[in-house]
Amino acid sequence: MVLYNFKKIAVVPTAKDFIDIILSKTQRKTPTVIHKQYKITRIRAFYTRKVKFTQQNFHDKLSQIIQEFPKLDDVHPFYADLMNVLYDKDHYKLALGQINTARHLIDKVAKDYVRLLKFGDSLYRCKLLKKAALGRMATIMKKQAANLTYLEQVRQHLARLPSIDPYTRTIIICGFPNVGKSSFINKITRADVEVQPYAFTTKSLFVGHTDYKYLRWQIIDTPGILDHPLEERNVIEMQAVTALAHLRAAVLYFCDLSEQCGHTLEEQVKLFESIKPLFTNKPLIIVMNKVDIVHLEELSPEKRAVLKPFENDTNIPVLEMSTITDFGVMEVKLEACERLLAFRVDQKIKTKKVEGLLHRLHIAQPKSIDPNRVPCIPESVLKKRQAAAEKAIRKRKLEREIEEEMGDDYVLDLKKNYDIEGDQKYDIIPEIWEGHNIADYIDSDIFEKLNQLEKEEQLREEAGFYDYKIPELSETMREIEQLAKQIREKKFVMKDEARILKASTKPIMPRTAAAKIRDRSVARLKEQMEDLGVDMEDSENAHFKRMRGRSRSRSEPARKRMRVESASQSRARSVSRPPRDEMGVKNVEMKMKLKNIAHKTQKKKIAKKGLKGEGDRFIGNKMPKHLFSGKRGIGKTSRR
Repeated sequence: MVLYNFKKIAVVPTAKDFIDIILSKTQRKTPTVIHKQYKITRIRAFYTRKVKFTQQNFHDKLSQIIQEFPKLDDVHPFYADLMNVLYDKDHYKLALGQINTARHLIDKVAKDYVRLLKFGDSLYRCKLLKKAALGRMATIMKKQAANLTYLEQVRQHLARLPSIDPYTRTIIICGFPNVGKSSFINKITRADVEVQPYAFTTKSLFVGHTDYKYLRWQIIDTPGILDHPLEERNVIEMQAVTALAHLRAAVLYFCDLSEQCGHTLEEQVKLFESIKPLFTNKPLIIVMNKVDIVHLEELSPEKRAVLKPFENDTNIPVLEMSTITDFGVMEVKLEACERLLAFRVDQKIKTKKVEGLLHRLHIAQPKSIDPNRVPCIPESVLKKRQAAAEKAIRKRKLEREIEEEMGDDYVLDLKKNYDIEGDQKYDIIPEIWEGHNIADYIDSDIFEKLNQLEKEEQLREEAGFYDYKIPELSETMREIEQLAKQIREKKFVMKDEARILKASTKPIMPRTAAAKIRDRSVARLKEQMEDLGVDMEDSENAHFKRMRGRSRSRSEPARKRMRVESASQSRARSVSRPPRDEMGVKNVEMKMKLKNIAHKTQKKKIAKKGLKGEGDRFIGNKMPKHLFSGKRGIGKTSRR
């Protein structure tokens, strides 16, 4: 479980964005329409609400920043010191303190201007007071620009910090740069720490997790530490010192026997002595890394003498390891975990809680047993064991067991377990009918007879017994066959054309258009009939045309008379036929009743779709009303 989750801290906006967010919210969430004709009390309430709303938003946003950032006095000393190393404790506290001061100043400005608004005597005066209040609040926030920028940078860096639980089982790896610390954590955990052949590749703390005895262990890879006074150490080194000082953990001090890290064994021993006070009350293991290059036994006597301080202390184990060949990697991990477990158990036993718990426990110790006593087994148990042994002997062996026993001599025999008497199970066709094997009654000469039949068949084929000659066709039959072939081909062509016409997406041409294309006329008819031998000279009064064309020579009174006649004819037709809604209706009451029924049924179908009538194809916008209505007055936004 993560004790401090710095990733949940909300983003800190810049001063300009901060002001834009708050003022935009004020504009959106409060009424925006006021007129000078309103009562003065209503005008005051309108502008007072805007000032109070802005102040409340500033207050909430600043309070969120102050509360979400960790307080150095409340967090674990490890995190407090780590933040002091990374961000400078004084600067961090000062930034949060100034944000807190800004919050109080904004509250005070709002309070003062709300009091002044109570005495505003006109719309203009109230508006100026509101403007002044919001302006002063914005000015206060502009002065916090540097603090907000700094806190945003701190937030981003805090989010990138590894989640370290100070109270869980922890193993810390420390030593000079480039001695193999990151390679070791990559071997025993899933942490992917960058490994390079130069110093200070690891610039910050890295955390990996591993399992041992069904428990989760936290492995911390620290940056390399150089041997110089505490005051001269940089931020990278101080992170390692902070972790060593505050975390209750097992410490692995890495030494490079090959001296490829650029530091001699004397310097490594000297660094160990200088930071040894940080190892007090912690299980400590010294790891001699890179033994694939130089073993501990292969060192010269002078260098062995340098490592004497490590070997003299019996409480501190010295283990050899190589991350290249994986030699000793698991041994180092197991030794560290075992020592830390024992240390944590001892620490818990020393507390007062354990004493109270031990008083409630009673451990029963068994009495000593006579070594000369003979075991007594009942006869029934012996009989059961014997029966079980006999059953195991009688049990049929599996083919797999037989194969393991026989080895290369084993041959799979699937027929040996057939439920057939005697050797019949190995017959070629073990077909049993009424207790007899059919294979026993098969004629032994059947294959010879089959061969004879095949030879006879072959002789017949060679003699041409099966040859069939096609008779020649007569001339008439050939013609019929040719015609049939042409008919079939024509049929196929017609089928394909019909299929193409049916599948085509071209619009079908109407008959009237086709008639126009065919271009029928009286002159053409006369020509065709004369070609056929019909005399067409006396056909002037034959009335080929159905309608007479308009003659321009007709007089105006005649044309007017024709129009009147046609109008009277159409009126007579309309009078003779009743309207559709009155057809088959007895009286006026029935007509009204039917109209109402029709209107109701039509409304049921149409009203659901938002249509005006059955001919209406318009569907109106289904938009929320408040997006298209006018500005609201005071007290209209509570429903949100």
